[in-house]
Amino acid sequence: MTAEYPYAPLNGPADFASRLAAAEDWTYAALEARQEGPWAPTEAEGPILADLVAATNPLHGGRLPPHTGDAVYVRLGRIRNWAGALRLAARAGGWKLRPVVGTDPSTLIRPFDAADLLSGVYALAEQGEQWQRLMLATVDDLNAAARERPSRRPRPLEEAIEERAPGFARELAAAEGFFTGPGTLDDLPSYLARTTPPPIGDPPA
Repeated sequence: MTAEYPYAPLNGPADFASRLAAAEDWTYAALEARQEGPWAPTEAEGPILADLVAATNPLHGGRLPPHTGDAVYVRLGRIRNWAGALRLAARAGGWKLRPVVGTDPSTLIRPFDAADLLSGVYALAEQGEQWQRLMLATVDDLNAAARERPSRRPRPLEEAIEERAPGFARELAAAEGFFTGPGTLDDLPSYLARTTPPPIGDPPA
């Protein structure tokens, strides 16, 4: 049975291209704000963002995307995990994720902050959860077909998903480029300067 997820897309029925554009625009705006000085992560922001980096390690062994040699559920899992990690980071900081698809970060009339960066990345991360639902529904259909015709050779999962969502393979590769490629979220530690996660608990006596 297909698992249900309690989170509706924050950005509504945005298409993939719009989500990717928003994620790139807001991430680059964060980098620019960090490098030019208007945004310096606070004592609260720095450790939370550092923990976010640790929690979303893609564990791809340094290979460049697209990760076509990995199973599709592993590839989707790397992206989907960002959504949950971003929600946790927002809760930890007391911040609210907001829809940014179709919004130009240059229109902000206040200083850039960590919530803006998280919201931008979330625009694409929540696509991973939608793909996850699509994948699980496709697996259900493939399993049902296998029970009806057990002698038939099963179709590759990615091929079956592509049939249901034309362009899936190309979009997945583009999303991997954003989350695990050089020059994108691989640069996230540069937003943090020299911040490190705080120690957990009291130091030993």
